Amino acid sequence: MQAANWLRREARRIRKPLQRSALATALQALALVAQAWLLADILDAALFRHAPLAQLWPQWWGLLLLAPLRLLLNLYARRTAFAAGLDLSAQLRARLLTRAQALGPLGLRAQASGDLITRLVDGVDAVLPYFVRYLPQVSTAALVPLLLALFVFPADWISGLILLLTAPLIPFFIVLVGNAAERASRQRYAQLTRLGAAFMDALGGLSTLRQLGAAERVAQRLDTDGEDYRQLTMQVLRVAFLSALVLEFFATVSIAVVAVLIGFRLLWHELPFHDGLFVLLLAPEFYLPLRALGTLRHARMDALAAAQQMAVLDDAPPQASAPLAGGHHTPPDHAPGVRIDNVNYVHAGRAAALRECSFELQPRRVTALVGATGSGKSTLLNLLLGFAPPESGRVLIDGIDLANLDMTQWRARIAWVPQQTHIFEGSVRDNLLLAAPRADAEALQRAAADSGLDAVIARLPRGWDTPLGEHGLGLSGGEIQRLALARALLREHANVWLLDEPTAHLDADSAQAVERVIRTAAATRTVLLVAHRLASAQAADRVVVLRDGRVVEQGAPRELMRAQGAYAALLQAEAQ
Repeated sequence: MQAANWLRREARRIRKPLQRSALATALQALALVAQAWLLADILDAALFRHAPLAQLWPQWWGLLLLAPLRLLLNLYARRTAFAAGLDLSAQLRARLLTRAQALGPLGLRAQASGDLITRLVDGVDAVLPYFVRYLPQVSTAALVPLLLALFVFPADWISGLILLLTAPLIPFFIVLVGNAAERASRQRYAQLTRLGAAFMDALGGLSTLRQLGAAERVAQRLDTDGEDYRQLTMQVLRVAFLSALVLEFFATVSIAVVAVLIGFRLLWHELPFHDGLFVLLLAPEFYLPLRALGTLRHARMDALAAAQQMAVLDDAPPQASAPLAGGHHTPPDHAPGVRIDNVNYVHAGRAAALRECSFELQPRRVTALVGATGSGKSTLLNLLLGFAPPESGRVLIDGIDLANLDMTQWRARIAWVPQQTHIFEGSVRDNLLLAAPRADAEALQRAAADSGLDAVIARLPRGWDTPLGEHGLGLSGGEIQRLALARALLREHANVWLLDEPTAHLDADSAQAVERVIRTAAATRTVLLVAHRLASAQAADRVVVLRDGRVVEQGAPRELMRAQGAYAALLQAEAQ
């Protein structure tokens, strides 16, 4: 029901183009009636009134003029519906993408990437035939038989009555046979979604699967899922073909009944030849829109199956974890002071991640954030990035609430180095230019040298133009981390650095080199370093210790060591 309501709501967006298409179809039906009348008149005059063909030139001209008129009306109706459907599908895809962006990383973390891609790509493609072909055919099936019946009844009320009595049989069997196909179509689309999600997950973790020797096992599972999808597709096609056979049978029998009755009444001289031929010419056209609607039933089934998933995304209520909309204040163009002021945050359906959390990030200083897993470090990063608003409390940037800053400008001031950097398929240069598309060769060289990436590039077979596979295939973990730091250095206008364990995957010498880069960058920036390995926090100016979402200790690393508190306990636990 939700999917059907969603499709009807979307169809209202293109109501006017569909109305124009329906009007063109109605005019085409009237032209068809005129053609049938003229053809019956020509044959009646030539066969029974023995009129010379030369005297029938008005009818001949009428037939010749009506043929291109019908063609033009048909093309206009199809093009109007098709253009409206394409425009709606483009708007729908853009709206769903905007909706996905509005949910943000936290709102989408439960979504499999393959599932989301299937909705946005295959899902939108699946509903397009519904708007382009099925809905116009529904209008045609409702209008054309009624228009034709209005002209058949005056010519022969018996044939008109047969047409009206047999016409409901076709929609009845469309619904009866279509219910089974609809269930099969929903199962097919659900399997397609699962297959897409499994494929994307397998593709993303291909290198890991190979290292663990599990690639063949995953390939076999994908092959099994693909076979299940094939069988479900064939099941849908079998039901669709059965439906088409039933519709053709009833339409053919109904036309035969009309033809037989007209034949006997012509034989008994109870019906004029002109009227009988006129009705016979219109009888197949009377059932044609209904038969075409039956053949397009699969378009509605596919659309309902796809809409069921898209409606969930499109109609999802706003979440507390939705990214900040932001305001109009311009963020500072210098290293700002950042204050986390009595912040509380609760993940949906889970325990509180932050409880009355308060501390400061001082400009031109490195602040290390440490704590056990689940203590709230990642949540704080998400709050600073504007991916989620606090339940209460404020995040202040030079005294201005983060919620009042322009989010686009604020994120442009941030250099974000995650623990697992995403590398896109492309060259080394392409992956660096993502951070600063207008950076020149000199800026690239400087960022590579400062991050230690230049030594990596020198070893690559094609240097800067060496192609990298998705997720950094071809680079080690430490080399990927250097590339991430080079990206941060390229963002020259980024005066806030948020670093999530930037020395992960690095040996001791490389880690010290990265720490020197961070220390140099901190001279003109505000740096927050999330340290999962406490050794990387030793060089920070200040350490903030989190436990269960609360700040339990903060100060210089040496002071905290002497205090023998929470920080010292974490160090001892790590050493063991």
